[in-house]
Amino acid sequence: MSPFLLTRTLPVDATDAALRADVLHGLTRHPKTLPPKWFYDAHGSELFEEITRLPEYYPTRAEREILVARAPEIAAASGAKTLIELGSGSSEKTRHLLDALPGLHSYVPVDVSESALRGAAEALLVERPDLSVHALIADFTGELVLPETPGPRLVAFLGGTIGNLLPDERAVFLKSVRSLLSPGDALLLGTDLVKDEKVLVAAYDDAAGVTAAFNKNVLTVVDRELGADFDPADFDHVALWDGRQEWIEMRLQARRALTVKIPGLDLVVPFEAGEGLRTEVSAKFRKEGIRGELATAGLRLSQWWTDSADRFALSLATAV
Repeated sequence: MSPFLLTRTLPVDATDAALRADVLHGLTRHPKTLPPKWFYDAHGSELFEEITRLPEYYPTRAEREILVARAPEIAAASGAKTLIELGSGSSEKTRHLLDALPGLHSYVPVDVSESALRGAAEALLVERPDLSVHALIADFTGELVLPETPGPRLVAFLGGTIGNLLPDERAVFLKSVRSLLSPGDALLLGTDLVKDEKVLVAAYDDAAGVTAAFNKNVLTVVDRELGADFDPADFDHVALWDGRQEWIEMRLQARRALTVKIPGLDLVVPFEAGEGLRTEVSAKFRKEGIRGELATAGLRLSQWWTDSADRFALSLATAV
């Protein structure tokens, strides 16, 4: 079996420090915000896996449909010897790409969760003993230093996660990805597409209430890690379509006027009745918009694939 290498580029206490900084910044501004990355503790990750199986939540199925149908084309277009996946998680969808890349030498999963990286790598190496796996514990929105691996390299950012970044953040992120690419390398980007408002809202406000529980889980995380006294029952889950920004916005809306104490930050946070705490934006895209954002970052859109219902897209871009 090929060796599994794990490189930590984040300090051991980076997660705690980042949570403290995000909560302090987000809950002392107006409107109040918390980044969506704090949904994903162990329970939140389980809830999200449940969300992906809900009838209303189409993105995961749509992206998988494209990967199953188009993985050989993606492989042929990229010719990749190394696959780098940003925000790799369980690496489940990546298997379609791995299967389609017979000449693949190395897989470099990048994630903040060491347990997710180890679990995914162990499973992959049982299935593919000749694959070299070099995992990075890193924040993909920061400056990445990639290990030396053979090219061409394919950087994959799947799941529509780029939609969780605000426009300025997307611009910085895409430029940082461009800086990682050498001639012959490519970016494979997953993006959810603009569609009927009812379909979009239902995907983030399912009838079973799983997304509501997922949204409220961020309060449980803050309670547990910082000693806060949020009561999730004091908040309603809200999902709205912003047609001007073309994104879904998830909020937690206070049911009454209340005050939350966060001893870990020596912070007291007042909420007015009906006040919203924004926990996620999920931008939806159009092809020409993607082309423009890629071009601004120094990338050229070269291939575009959608599912059969044109709900989701995978695009391949190369350095200009």
